[in-house]
Amino acid sequence: MTSRSSFATILVGARDEEERIGPTIARLHAQFPGWPIVVGDDGSRDRTAAVARAAGAQVVRGPRLGKGEALNAAERQAAPGPLLLCDADVDGDLRPLAGTRWDLAVAALTERIGGGFGLAKGTARRLIRARTGFEAAEPLSGQRFLTERARSACFPLARGFGCELRMTVDALSSGLAVGEVVLPLAHRATGRDATGFVHRGRQLLDAVLATGPLKVNHRGNRIPVLGPVVAVSGIGDRTGATIATIAALGLADDLWSGPERGVAAHLGSGRTTGVAKLVAIPAAGLLATGSASGALIVGLAANALNQLDTKPGRALKAYLLAAALVRGPIVARYAPVAVLLCPYDLRERGMLGDAGSNALGAVVGLGLVARLTARGRWTAVGFLAGLNLLGEQTSLGRAIERLPVLAAIDRAGRVG
Repeated sequence: MTSRSSFATILVGARDEEERIGPTIARLHAQFPGWPIVVGDDGSRDRTAAVARAAGAQVVRGPRLGKGEALNAAERQAAPGPLLLCDADVDGDLRPLAGTRWDLAVAALTERIGGGFGLAKGTARRLIRARTGFEAAEPLSGQRFLTERARSACFPLARGFGCELRMTVDALSSGLAVGEVVLPLAHRATGRDATGFVHRGRQLLDAVLATGPLKVNHRGNRIPVLGPVVAVSGIGDRTGATIATIAALGLADDLWSGPERGVAAHLGSGRTTGVAKLVAIPAAGLLATGSASGALIVGLAANALNQLDTKPGRALKAYLLAAALVRGPIVARYAPVAVLLCPYDLRERGMLGDAGSNALGAVVGLGLVARLTARGRWTAVGFLAGLNLLGEQTSLGRAIERLPVLAAIDRAGRVG
């Protein structure tokens, strides 16, 4: 072991591992004396947390969200410096991982143990190659050593089983050195049965989503931005093109926005992605409706729904309520995709982001323009302007949480 890695914090993600977590922690203590061990317990329903504490590890318990989320929770409790990540069921000597010159060292197994037909691993390998050009032998390996630079580049991790793949992509995209160390490790193998195929199916889905746009949510986890799904679902005519354009503007804000929050902050900062939306979304509304009132309604509705997208499911529920009130073919067209995305948003497996909330808000705006008279449109402008002002000065989310009935509806279906 080199002096470079004379100390690190060990992170272990675990779910329902009461039989294996104790021996794993004992081996880690023996291999890395004095290194603190933090176990991220991903909503275990057995004695995993108690066994880990008894073995001398610090335990961070959270809801049942996924592997990446459990490791993120553990990392937030870790001291500054390098990290060693490992699975709760790993058996073998991990010390060579900490002795390399790479910023991210990944363990590759000397021989294959169990598994399916290689679809999940092969897809992950191709995705890493497509994003970075790197050829990964073990793209989904959970045994990894990260220098402090790699930790800064990779955390918070992508959600679920996509965390390892995106870790490799993020490290390489940051110009860091990445390599693999072949080690004689063992772990609990999954077979070619229903349980094994479900597990690898989740790995495959999470890996694919992890290579797309990600955004940090209210818990500090990086989860997939599902807004582009809204745009794709309605393509086919002029309205669909308008919504797709607004979704693209929102996605730009998801990917490149700064710390500014709210209209005033964006205007005060000058040229930000938020300012671009403030100009371009009403412009798209003007082209679609041919009227100033229509442009304002589209812009204000898009921003109002975006203000609500601060907790899982909140903006989607607001859209579905608005769709029921506004009715008409425009809002009805996007209702199925909103319903489809609800469980993913509520379970924190994805988020609308600005791409989705701006797009669905604009759908409501176009629906209002189609139904209202000229006088009714200006009334709607006044109402939406007041709603936006309330959101700027306080918070629409906090206003909802202060009203018991709305708060109960808001919380329904949410994790933890």
